[in-house]
Amino acid sequence: MQQSNRYIIIFTLIMTIVVGGLLSLTSQVLGPSQKISIELDTKSQILSAVMDLQPGDDVLAIYRDRIQSLVVDSDGNEVTQNEKGQPIVAEDVSILKNSKRPAAERQLPVFKFMNETNPSQVDAYILPMYGKGLWDNIWGFVAVSSDLESITGVAFDHKQETPGLGARISDKEIQLRYVGKRIYNQQGILVSIEMVKGEQGGGDASIQAFAGEPNKVDGLAGATLTAKGVNKMLKDYLNNYEAYLQKIKSTEAI
Repeated sequence: MQQSNRYIIIFTLIMTIVVGGLLSLTSQVLGPSQKISIELDTKSQILSAVMDLQPGDDVLAIYRDRIQSLVVDSDGNEVTQNEKGQPIVAEDVSILKNSKRPAAERQLPVFKFMNETNPSQVDAYILPMYGKGLWDNIWGFVAVSSDLESITGVAFDHKQETPGLGARISDKEIQLRYVGKRIYNQQGILVSIEMVKGEQGGGDASIQAFAGEPNKVDGLAGATLTAKGVNKMLKDYLNNYEAYLQKIKSTEAI
């Protein structure tokens, strides 16, 4: 029995070392490709707020040529280093982790979508945001026009909303409802954009139903709580970014 126990212990140790080594090797081999895959997915989501990407598009090349990024704080000031004095890269900022911080302490990435023929001209400011849906996290990238008044596109996604209901926030048809909507009211106050309760038929019918409502879009039938989550996410993060938007406006007015 004593030899049997010794054998089991030695066998277990050998297997632990072998399996651990294989896992480590696999991680080293697959690590670079996984990193590229994550980078591709993130940059695709960012660009999807302003472009209708097609299969075969070189996302990384388009991103390199058209996107300039920076990080700002809640006062609208650019932040270039973290608390440890290390450089901050907008693409590496975790929106999920930052969403758990108080608004005044968040790092806020900004992705400037530059004009294709005039690289010094900003066509849109893409702002990432995070929130809570009915069941789990929701997030999005919202493109604000160069005059900082209206929405030129959005790309929403979710972790676990109800298929056919709240999960529709990731559908292009829903996201098109936001194009052209204004984030300020007639008095110049930031009011964000509200997805209302109920739905007016979908597609063009939904767009036409709210054509005269610059700060509202049609809702999601059967998904009121997801819609409320989207509304809160938009309002919270547009408020977070407002100091930066106002700073850009005042700079351009000079």
